[in-house]
Amino acid sequence: MVRNWVIVVLVLGALNFSAWWSYRYRQEHRFDAEIRTAAGRYGVAPALVKAVVWKESRFDPGARGRAGEIGLMQLMEDTAFEWAGAQRLTNFSHEQVVHPGTNTLAGTYYLGKALRRYLKTDNPLPYALADYNAGRGRVLKWMAGPAATNSAAFLAQVDIPSTRAYIADVTERFAHYRTTFR
Repeated sequence: MVRNWVIVVLVLGALNFSAWWSYRYRQEHRFDAEIRTAAGRYGVAPALVKAVVWKESRFDPGARGRAGEIGLMQLMEDTAFEWAGAQRLTNFSHEQVVHPGTNTLAGTYYLGKALRRYLKTDNPLPYALADYNAGRGRVLKWMAGPAATNSAAFLAQVDIPSTRAYIADVTERFAHYRTTFR
């Protein structure tokens, strides 16, 4: 009797784990086509775009932030309108970036622009991620002295713990996705 009960518990546990894993896998891969399209259009590594989406929204296209950020890549209104202007879109509204394809295009446009801003550094990634998370004004403040080109010195200057954590989390997830998502 006890043996049968143990078997039932093990089988139910395995089924629950399988269902959870299947759900998580679908969530994490359902926007791969949109991410690849945006990455290809704006010359950004698909794995980096996916890492930002993971950090910003955990793949929830309906995600909303406290400061008015919307969608997979948590876009602010100014960022969305900057992209729309560059694309010469008329009748554009911030709410349109809730659409996953539009959101990843606009977010990847901004991320690619940020990466290109810091090409004269030893590693543009931390600068671009700080820009994406905390804004260009703060990045310019943190780029004093050797931090203007040295990413280790730059990271030491970042005085917002959540931005330091953001850079570390996205960088780690980027390394993970680089081996599995191209």
